[in-house]
Amino acid sequence: MSKRRKFNVLDHVLVPKHEIVPDSEVDSVLKQFKIDSKKHLPKILSTDPAIKAIRAKEGDVIRIYREEPTGKVIYYRLVV
Repeated sequence: MSKRRKFNVLDHVLVPKHEIVPDSEVDSVLKQFKIDSKKHLPKILSTDPAIKAIRAKEGDVIRIYREEPTGKVIYYRLVV
């Protein structure tokens, strides 16, 4: 039997940093974007490898840090 190495998708150079937004910050994020409900945020599937790696669950809001040519950009997604 061969040993399989565990691969952490978050360690890959092409995968941006993902983190769960604490419940205490969700309202301020929604207010910042003038959104009245988190269901209006763009969605990300609970089956996404990065979402599995951070152990997010449905209903969590995720903050994603991406490096763009113009600088760092923060995106928010709702786990569905």
